[in-house]
Amino acid sequence: SSGINAEYGGKGGSSCWEQRYFPDEIHENLKHSRRGILSMANSGANKNSSQFFFTYAEQAKLDGKYTVFGHVIHGLEALDDLEKVPVDEKHKPVTDIKIRRVTIHANPIAEWG
Repeated sequence: SSGINAEYGGKGGSSCWEQRYFPDEIHENLKHSRRGILSMANSGANKNSSQFFFTYAEQAKLDGKYTVFGHVIHGLEALDDLEKVPVDEKHKPVTDIKIRRVTIHANPIAEWG
C-alpha cells in the first residue's frame, strides 16, 4: 500500500448547495488517521464542491486542510479493490469509477475514538 489517497468523487461540478463552493468544516479532533477516512477534496481553503476521497492509510499531512466527514465502517475490501485500479501521474483513475451503493449511518463519527 502506497498510502496515497485517491480521489473517486467525480470530476467536480455543482454541489447540493446553491453556490459553487461551500466552506470548510474542519474539526481538530477529526483526523486522516487511518485507512478508510472519507474527506472532501477542495481547490483551496473554503472551496469545497462535489469531490471527495478515501484514504488508503494514515495521511496526517492532510489534517487541517480537508474536511473529514466520515469513514468506512463496513466493506473495507472495496478499498482494496480501488487501490489496485491503475492511475495516471496525478493519481486519478485511468477509467471511471462508480460507487453503486452506500449505506449512510445517522452519525458515523459519533463514536469515533
